[in-house]
Amino acid sequence: MQPVLDPNPKNGQKKMLLVFGAFLAIFVIIAIVATIASP
Repeated sequence: MQPVLDPNPKNGQKKMLLVFGAFLAIFVIIAIVATIASP
């Protein structure tokens, strides 16, 4: 089990990039659904 606050900056940067990517993907999916749902 890895600690929540990893002292390794590479892993932290990778995790932050993954979180940012997930937020971006969710935003894109919401935008697509809103575009399809709009009349």
